[in-house]
Amino acid sequence: MPPPSVKLDSSFAEKASPGTVPNPVLMLLALVLLMCAAPCEPASEALLLTARPSRPKEGGSMTLTCEMQATSQKLGAPVQFCFFRESQALGQGCSHSPELQLPTVWRKDSGSYWCKAKTLAIRVTWSPRIQIQVQGVPVWNVSLETQPPGGQVQKGKKLVLICLATQGTGDITFSWYKGVLGLILETKTQRSLTAKFEIPAVTDSDAENYFCTADNGYHPSISELVSVTVRSPVSRPVLTLGAPGAQAFPGDMMELRCEAQSGSPPIRYRFYHEDIILGSNSTLSGGGASFNLSLTTEHSGNYSCEADNGLGAQRSEAVMLSVTVPVEDRKELLASGVLEGLLGTLGPTVMALSLCCWLKKRLGRREAEDPGRIPPSPVPQVPNYINSAVPLQEQFVYENVNVVSGDEVYSLVYHRQQERQAAECLSHLF
Repeated sequence: MPPPSVKLDSSFAEKASPGTVPNPVLMLLALVLLMCAAPCEPASEALLLTARPSRPKEGGSMTLTCEMQATSQKLGAPVQFCFFRESQALGQGCSHSPELQLPTVWRKDSGSYWCKAKTLAIRVTWSPRIQIQVQGVPVWNVSLETQPPGGQVQKGKKLVLICLATQGTGDITFSWYKGVLGLILETKTQRSLTAKFEIPAVTDSDAENYFCTADNGYHPSISELVSVTVRSPVSRPVLTLGAPGAQAFPGDMMELRCEAQSGSPPIRYRFYHEDIILGSNSTLSGGGASFNLSLTTEHSGNYSCEADNGLGAQRSEAVMLSVTVPVEDRKELLASGVLEGLLGTLGPTVMALSLCCWLKKRLGRREAEDPGRIPPSPVPQVPNYINSAVPLQEQFVYENVNVVSGDEVYSLVYHRQQERQAAECLSHLF
C-alpha cells in the first residue's frame, strides 16, 4: 500500500521566512511529498475493482468494474470513476459509468490495475490494486506453403513463401530459411498468424529446400521442409532423320530423332508428317526421343517434331525426305500399270465381242431349227481359216427335203460356218 499523505510542518514555513534562503534538500523533499500526496492517500475499503474475466486471454476483451459499498452510495452526490493501469489512465478519462470495456488486451497489458471515485462533497478515494496477467496462446502447428502451389515455379517468375500458424496470440516473429543447414533469408514480426516472403524473379540457384519458424515468446514452432523446383521452358527442338544408307527405299526402317537442347523434364515429343501426327514419346530425365517408321512410297514429304514440358510447346524446322524407288521396282510398277490400263481398256471390248459371237451362234441355231423358213441358196465360198496350215473342206449339211407341188423338189442346204464365225470374232478381237 502507498504511504499516507504528508502535511507540511509550520516550522518549515518559519524557517523559510523572507530574507533567508531555504535548504535545497528540504525544498526538494517538500515537492516530492506534495506530488505524492494524492495517489499516496490510503485506499478506501468502500471501493473495490474487479475484472471479468480474471485471467483474460491475449487477443480477447476484458471488463473492469469499480464497485462502491452501500454506505458510500448513500451520499447521493454524482460520482465519477477513473481507471488506471500502473500510473497510466485508461479509456477517455473519468466518467459516471462504474465499468470500463477493454476490447482487446495483450500480454503487454499485464500489470497492476486500480480505480478511483470522486465527488464534489467528499475526498477522492482509491480502490486496492489488483494484478492482472493476460494469458498468451503459444504458436502451434506451423506450415510453409508456396505460390504457385506445389513448389513448381518457372524461371524468372515470382515465388512466394507463405508461413502459417494454426494458433498463437500476440506479436509473432516469422523467419524463413533456405537449405537443410538453415541459411536465414528474412525475419519479420507482426500480429498475425500468416506472413509472406517473396522472391521476385527466381533463378536456378533458388531450387532448394525451404522451411520457416514462428515464435510469440513461448517457444518457436518449425515447419516441415518444402522443396522448390525451378523449371525452364523447352528450347526449339532439332529433328534428324536416320536411314540405313545414303538413300531411303521402301521397306527401310527409319529413325526420327527429336531433341530440345534445354528445358526442364518431363518433356513430351510429338512427330509429324505433313502436319499429321505419327506418334509421340516422353522423357522423364531430359534428352531427346525417337520414333521408328517403316518406309513406303507414300512416306516422301516434310517431317517435323514438337517438344512440350507444360511451359509452352516448341516446333522444329521441317525436314524433307524422298523415298527412292529402285529400277527393278519401277519396271514392275510400269508393267503392272500398263497391264492394269490394258485390262481397263480392253475388258469391255472383249466382253462385247464375246457377246456378239454368242448372239450369232444363237441366231444360226434358230435358223437351223426352223423348217418352215426357206433361206436363199448359199453361195459356195472357200473360207479362210486363221492358224490353220491346210484349208478345211467346205461342209454342207442337208437338213430337210420338202416336196412343194407336182414334180418340183426343193432341197434345203445349210453351210456350216461355225469355223468362219469364230475366225471373224478373233479377227475383231486382235
